[in-house]
Amino acid sequence: MGVGDPMVAEKLEQVPGILDELGIDVWLLFARESHTVHDPCFDLVVGSNVTWHSAFLLTRHGERIAIVGSLDKAQLETLGHYPEIIGYVGGISDDLRKTLARLDPRRIAINYSTDDVMSDGLTHGMYLTLIKFLGGTDYVERLESSAPLVGALRGRKSPTEQARIKTACETTVEIFSRLTPRLRVGLTEKEVAAMIREEMDAIGGLDLAWDADHCPAVFTGPDSAGAHAGPTDRPIEPGHLMNVDFGVKRNDYVSDLQRTWYFLRPGENDAPQAVHRGFDTLLGAIRAAAAELRPGVTGESIDTIARSYITDRGYAEYPHALGHQVGRTAHDGAGVLCPRWERYGSLPHLTVQKGQCYTIEPRLTVEGHGIVTMEEIVVVEEDGCEYLSRPQTELYLVRS
Repeated sequence: MGVGDPMVAEKLEQVPGILDELGIDVWLLFARESHTVHDPCFDLVVGSNVTWHSAFLLTRHGERIAIVGSLDKAQLETLGHYPEIIGYVGGISDDLRKTLARLDPRRIAINYSTDDVMSDGLTHGMYLTLIKFLGGTDYVERLESSAPLVGALRGRKSPTEQARIKTACETTVEIFSRLTPRLRVGLTEKEVAAMIREEMDAIGGLDLAWDADHCPAVFTGPDSAGAHAGPTDRPIEPGHLMNVDFGVKRNDYVSDLQRTWYFLRPGENDAPQAVHRGFDTLLGAIRAAAAELRPGVTGESIDTIARSYITDRGYAEYPHALGHQVGRTAHDGAGVLCPRWERYGSLPHLTVQKGQCYTIEPRLTVEGHGIVTMEEIVVVEEDGCEYLSRPQTELYLVRS
């Protein structure tokens, strides 16, 4: 009995069906020194790193074959994910060619993609090496991008994966709840970020969902740096909107949520009407997009719903996609809820699939106060979507 990651075992069970659905005979992962130059697909279906040239072949009939350096063989045997493991000493090419000849696949998916980073784990050098090793065979002409396969495998979250993402979301919302009573005018963005990390450490067993220099991202007032920037020494002032973009990793799966607070000015018992209008508009955009998110629609169509909802009410459009997939990483690849911009390539045209978990995260500016933004995570069901995060439905107010 192997001791490998049960989530790797779950994803491996999904592979043959997706290969058969796409008419692909073999998925070939090819890597070396994978700890240093890491293919994201290794986390899904390998569960370990390798040193020498290594090939992992997964077939539509369910075969799982690993061809690895002899020193890596024992570790893979211990994990138990690959029933057939071939170890070599001098070089991989002979065993790779023999294995492909035995399987004789007509279509072979390898990990490159122009648009989906999570399907683009095969380096150019390793691609050239693979072509050299397969030189003189018909298999060179049978290679194609694994993007449709990886997009489906990574995106179609199993019930266990969905539960882990939901737990990460619940933990993040709890941290926000603990943060709110500690907030006050005069704190800097860096001090708020430190408080969030203190609450994370108090819960324990958590890692940050992305790079520590901007997880959490904290931005306050009308002149903040905004999303994807690290917190600064800028202090919170009365009348400011403050936003936090933050996520945790728990049990190898992450959250990615944003929340908005308003800091009351002296004499105020509520936020100004302009701030409430901005908040209500954003909340309406999220709800409108979620109401139409279901299998078969394109990412572009859902982005258009939220984008139009905001611009129709007189606000500028947000300068990014409406949402991305979440899973083992905060940006989990493949389908995106995004406009037809050059930067997104073919991604706006991909259709939404059941089991995918998306953020919904529009934003808008309230002049003189700052940014309103919330970010929620939903899972796509048969006839719609369900929130995995507990949504923010009211503006958080902080007294000066």
